[in-house]
Amino acid sequence: MLWAIHLFGWISGIDLGQLGVYPRRADGLIGLLAAPLIHGSFDHLISNSLPLFFLLAGLGYFYRRERWTVIAIAFFAPSLWVWVAGRSSYHIGASGMVYALAFFVFFSGVFRRDRQAIALALAVALLYGSMVWGIFPIQPGVSWESHLFGALAGVILAYYLRGHRPPKQPYSWEEESDEDGLEDVLAPWNYKGRYLPPEGFRHPD
Repeated sequence: MLWAIHLFGWISGIDLGQLGVYPRRADGLIGLLAAPLIHGSFDHLISNSLPLFFLLAGLGYFYRRERWTVIAIAFFAPSLWVWVAGRSSYHIGASGMVYALAFFVFFSGVFRRDRQAIALALAVALLYGSMVWGIFPIQPGVSWESHLFGALAGVILAYYLRGHRPPKQPYSWEEESDEDGLEDVLAPWNYKGRYLPPEGFRHPD
């Protein structure tokens, strides 16, 4: 969808940037829906597409129950907070969503402390650890507010959903227990190894 929208704007020559979030203006509210889908250049689009693909894949595999909640909040929350407190300029791009997902995945590993979450958190830290510098107003022309509010949304989501642990998948040898059959075989024997005859059994005189 991101690529289709950008190609449409590039081929048609229409400036889609005006559909971005413009803080504290009524016409800027359309950016709550449109801003994460619009990018200023192919470099901007590529820089967001690759981490977005990886993070959504990891989210769908490791956090299936809460993935739609996380995706919805990661999509809307950064843009909404930018509209409230951002600079007076158009803010576009899916970077706020990328930061929300990355920080959710990383801090979920910190808060949950299970092996799968920690492994995914370490992978995100290795691949995108340098993203943390994007939350500071260092690079001109970059919406660091989207990055900051996206990261904040991810941390809040990770903390709020920290108790939602995936159900433990039983191993194949755990699915069908042989305990019942073993008990039937050993039923005539007590804990001292002595034979116990069935109830109603009478030893012949």
